Formats: sequence, structure tokens, C-alpha cells
Amino acid sequence: MANDVQSLDEIDQAILEALAGNARISLKELAQQVGLSSPSAAERLRRLEERGVIKAFTIDLDPAAVGYPLQAIVRVRPLPGQLHIVERIIQEIPEIIECDKVTGDDCFIARLVIRSMADLDGILDRVSERAETNTAMIKASPVKRRLPPLSRRK
Repeated sequence: MANDVQSLDEIDQAILEALAGNARISLKELAQQVGLSSPSAAERLRRLEERGVIKAFTIDLDPAAVGYPLQAIVRVRPLPGQLHIVERIIQEIPEIIECDKVTGDDCFIARLVIRSMADLDGILDRVSERAETNTAMIKASPVKRRLPPLSRRK
């Protein structure tokens, strides 16, 4: 149902924005913020989940606070015939916290967290026999993960 292109009304948009700000918000507080009764807010929430608009409620963890002060973006270009093996290797590396399969010269763009540059070398060594890599260290994130625009622009 995630491909179901049903429009979101202003209340649905308000619910999503409130949850993006705090996924642990109480139903009562959510209802107050969007101008609904608690049962109506609960019903709206249930429908957003059923439609696949809301996939999960999660946390925003600070990697540095749990011992990973460094982050990197690694572009990965598998050697000929190694695509599926490289994909499996990437999936098995727990420090890779996000990875997209992309078009263009590279096949994967991975985001990883590391404790040190030595750790980065160890991780890249796991991939280097089967792929070329290009690494960029993350200095700052001026745009954190956020909601896409929810209203239709005219």
C-alpha cells in the first residue's frame, strides 16, 4: 500500500509532523496538537499505518553518545561479477547503519559509524577484495533526516 497515492489532508500532515518531532508523544497530547479527540486521533493514526504511510515508530540515536564519534559515507563499486557478494558483505557489517543501492558509477552508497580511523580500515578491508571504495568523512550534517514536503504545491 506504500504506492497508494492518496493525498494527505491537513490533519494527517499535522499528525505526521508531530510524530516526526516526537514519536513518543502521548495520544492525548497528539490529539490536542492536531485538534481532534483522542479516539479520532487514534483512528487517523491507525489508518496512516494501514496505508503504509507510517512504517514504524523509532528513535533517533546519537552514535557519538554510544561510542561512535566518527561517521563516513562510502561509495562502493563492486568488481565485475561481485555485486551480490558485495551486497551481502555490506549487509553483514553492523557499523554500516544505512545503505542505498544506486544508479551511476557506484552501486552502493553506505553510511557507517566508527570508533577510529583504524576501525574504518578494518571495515574497508572486508570489502576491498571484491569492490572499489571511495570514502568521505562526515564533518557535519546541516540537514538531518526529515519529512519530505507533505502538502501538494500548486
